[in-house]
Amino acid sequence: MGFGWQELLIILVIVALIFGTKKLRNIGSDLGGAVKGFKDSVSKESTDSNDTPDNKTEEDQLENNADKTPDETSASAEKKDSSAK
Repeated sequence: MGFGWQELLIILVIVALIFGTKKLRNIGSDLGGAVKGFKDSVSKESTDSNDTPDNKTEEDQLENNADKTPDETSASAEKKDSSAK
């Protein structure tokens, strides 16, 4: 049992009477802006994760370094620095 179009229309009229149409318009635009900002940040985050070398995330790199001794970790960091130049 869902709401039919008549029940939704009655609810919409009651909400419009309580809040007013101007306030509802402001709420709608604020909600739309929030959704747009969320989508932009999600798409930016997905493009940033694709830019990492060898498609490895920082967590994967930390896990790999956790298995190594400190000498091995510094040696691999030096190799990356020298190859970047």
